[in-house]
Amino acid sequence: MRQSLLRATLLSGVAAIAFTGCIDATGISASHASTPATAAAAAPAPAATAAPASRIALPDFSSLVEAVGPAVVNISVTSVDKSSPAALPFDENDPFFEFFRRFGIPGQGQGQQAQPRVQQGVGSGFILSADGYILTNAHVVDGATEVTVKLTDKREFKAKVIGADKRTDVALIKINAKGLPFVKTGNPEASKPGQWVLAVGSPFGLENSVTAGIISAKARRLDGDSYVNFIQTDVAINPGNSGGPLINLDGEVIGINSQIYSRSGGYMGISFSIPIDTALQVKDKLQKFGKVSRGKLGVVIQGMDKELAQSFGLDKPEGALVNSVEQDGPADKAGLQAGDIIQQVDGAKIADSADLPRLIGNHSPGDAVKLKVWRNKAVRDISVKLGEQADERVAVGADDDSSAAAPGGKLGLIVRQINAREAQRAGIAAGLVVEQVTGAAARGGIRRGDVILAVGNTKVTSSDQLRKAVEAAGKTIPLLIQRGDVQQFVVVRTN
Repeated sequence: MRQSLLRATLLSGVAAIAFTGCIDATGISASHASTPATAAAAAPAPAATAAPASRIALPDFSSLVEAVGPAVVNISVTSVDKSSPAALPFDENDPFFEFFRRFGIPGQGQGQQAQPRVQQGVGSGFILSADGYILTNAHVVDGATEVTVKLTDKREFKAKVIGADKRTDVALIKINAKGLPFVKTGNPEASKPGQWVLAVGSPFGLENSVTAGIISAKARRLDGDSYVNFIQTDVAINPGNSGGPLINLDGEVIGINSQIYSRSGGYMGISFSIPIDTALQVKDKLQKFGKVSRGKLGVVIQGMDKELAQSFGLDKPEGALVNSVEQDGPADKAGLQAGDIIQQVDGAKIADSADLPRLIGNHSPGDAVKLKVWRNKAVRDISVKLGEQADERVAVGADDDSSAAAPGGKLGLIVRQINAREAQRAGIAAGLVVEQVTGAAARGGIRRGDVILAVGNTKVTSSDQLRKAVEAAGKTIPLLIQRGDVQQFVVVRTN
């Protein structure tokens, strides 16, 4: 995580009182010539110095630390690295490999195998209930063979890992104790950028360290994290802070400190916390089932940009664009098609395609959800019964690299029907293979070898169908293509 603690430096003004008097010819001032009693009587009473306004505005976190601190714990983890630290320095094809495998590396003893290496780790957590349930990060307890929890009163307990969810990086552990101090949880949605927040944890093993800062932004999405809208802060977070609480000025936990952005491996002013409402949803499932099962829609999606939105007749680039539908999956059975734009799930708006996996993942397998879908420039409602384990893949955006070729029609394409062998290898029923590309299609990112599957919602299996669909689409044409194993929409502008 990160290094460098946010500090507020307060400068108090020092009021200097200057005594003035008439200087006579001897060089002695009249005030100096006065008797002590007279001087004392003449001395003005010191004025009360008002506290600077900046000092009044800054919070004092001491009461928060006193209230929340006892519920924050240090977590020590023991794990075993099964990879040999003294692995043979030879490839299996090396003639010496078998010799050293049989007789051992010199200094180890004949045939002696390198012993697994025991590793120690440290993290943080916080007590959710008086009977010993504790939240932390999944990566803190990942692979642990032993977990030890240390309280602020120096008591230590062996902990049991109830469950961990790597997708959200949330883990629930339990210690056998009663009457423990525990935290209050707040509403992350009510927090705002610019508000003060506090972190308590064990950076580098330094127990009960307190750092402070402000919320920098909300709803941050990180690469590979489709299920969490992170809270970004400038609170100093470092290795060992993982799993500790992010606390607001009301003494409520609104997040779990989880990740940092760093080029050095240490704190660089950007930290990320898992919203506590997300963590509590995961906690409930871990406590009840020991694992998290998520609903599955069975689609491959991509994000929307301005050009794609316009090509589908939308004013704003919002929603999740369906690239392909898993055969016989929940979406397929409900009638979803490639080219559909999912705009809502049970009334919850999808502002960005990354919202869809999170909203679907909040549901359990077997749940029925209502989708609001944009298709052929009209809205329709579709109900889907979700399957098991959501794994909504996000397609990569179109690449600008393309191959030049002879002109071919309005798009600059020359295509042919895909043959049965190619279709089987690609896992599709039909399509048009791009033989040559130039002009508008090349500028849009179409490449030789791409397979065109549809224009918008209209499937195309012949060059004549392609021509008619392109003419009907106008000047902004969304082409559904397959490139390798990935299907994606690419916008081609003919103007």
